[in-house]
Amino acid sequence: MLVIRADLVEAMVAHARADHPDEACGVLAGPEGSDRPERHIPMLNAERSPTFYRFDSGEQLKVWREMENADDAPIVIYHSHTATEAYPSRTDISYASEPDAHYVLVSTRDPDRHELRSYRILDGVVDEEPVTVVEQYQEGPQ
Repeated sequence: MLVIRADLVEAMVAHARADHPDEACGVLAGPEGSDRPERHIPMLNAERSPTFYRFDSGEQLKVWREMENADDAPIVIYHSHTATEAYPSRTDISYASEPDAHYVLVSTRDPDRHELRSYRILDGVVDEEPVTVVEQYQEGPQ
């Protein structure tokens, strides 16, 4: 299950809306081993495409190094779908390379509301997981 703060959901949705009709992408970083996203890192869709996303390799290297130096990890890797439901495509599944990450998809196909869903993707197998949105995290270990 993914537990995520409402402000982080709002940041992902705002990024997806701002980049529409192209797909948006980014990361929510958090302390290594915590499974608790803390920080929104919007990234550039190097493809600038309404049907495909790819992190810019230079930007990704920089972001991953910064996370490593801060003892953070990519807790959530997100991107948007602009014309389809929030379900991973075959390409999304083949590119999923972080075994511990939650893969969040935000659909912006409806201009009046968004659809947000989360998945675990491991070795090509997609498992949807529940998402709980909270105002703030409970204190204590996660």
